Amino acid sequence: MRFSLVLALALGCSKSDPKPAPAPATAQPVVQPPAVAVAQRPTGKDDPALAKQRIADGAVVLDVRSPEEFAEGHLANATNVPVDDVHARLAEIDKLAGGDKKKPIVTYCAAGKRAGRAKQTLEAAGYTNVTNGGGYDDLRE
Repeated sequence: MRFSLVLALALGCSKSDPKPAPAPATAQPVVQPPAVAVAQRPTGKDDPALAKQRIADGAVVLDVRSPEEFAEGHLANATNVPVDDVHARLAEIDKLAGGDKKKPIVTYCAAGKRAGRAKQTLEAAGYTNVTNGGGYDDLRE
């Protein structure tokens, strides 16, 4: 016992710097999210400029306003699919896209909120190239 007491005192009085304790085994490295390109927009946000370009290039255009709003005026090549009907009418939308889930689709409404909801519904159904065009007034020329 005397030996262990002497050893403890000798180690306790040592002038050597103690080594830092290793990190706990459960510590996880900090992972930074990948950098996002400046041109990429969050899901649901409107992008009228991109929508106009895609429409000019032949995108499927969905007016997700009510039939009454659609009757008051709409883009010439738009199909009226009210936002609450998008999920139920996916088969029709699939036909409009020629069965191609990568085909560009533009959604629009009065201000962009319903178009964003429609975009999210389409993306959940597997469509990968959907643009929220925002409001009707943003897109008509």
